[in-house]
Amino acid sequence: MFASKPTLTGDRVTLRPVGPEHVEGLVELCADPEVGRLTGSHTHTDLSAEAALEWYSTRRNHPDRLDLAIMAGAEYVGEVVLNELDADNLSCNLRIALVGRRAFGKGYGTEAIRLVLGHAFATTPLHRIHLGVYAFNARARHVYEKVGFVEEGVERDALLWEGQWYDSVRMSVLRTEWKPLQ
Repeated sequence: MFASKPTLTGDRVTLRPVGPEHVEGLVELCADPEVGRLTGSHTHTDLSAEAALEWYSTRRNHPDRLDLAIMAGAEYVGEVVLNELDADNLSCNLRIALVGRRAFGKGYGTEAIRLVLGHAFATTPLHRIHLGVYAFNARARHVYEKVGFVEEGVERDALLWEGQWYDSVRMSVLRTEWKPLQ
């Protein structure tokens, strides 16, 4: 479903298929403690350049996922990913991460999500795109709601972070909801 790896262009960002040229940005993204907290990533903070190179060098070979670098001009500011494809039920997961505070609050994430959703619903038969966001991440929840995601439920105590439990809010957007928004 994602064999084609497009470049998508908006006003603020361009989404490009990830590759070796984005490794430095991925290492920076994974090393940021705030990014780790927001994504609930316990293990990626020590991602080596070699591991990042191996990861980004192989993403084009996976027709069941779409990994795109978020570029603001020539600067890598994050990634947006469609993964966990369920082809039988025309559904997949969306994941996004921005490179910390220098990329927050500039509209990069909002535009990247709109671009990738527009692409997915226009070029694939996908019916549903879902995600999880931790309850403490009000900024991300606001963005997801703004672009059309609807809260479906809560996974209670889904993340144990520094000795405290946090809920994960499940959200989705359906093709039938997306089209009227556009």
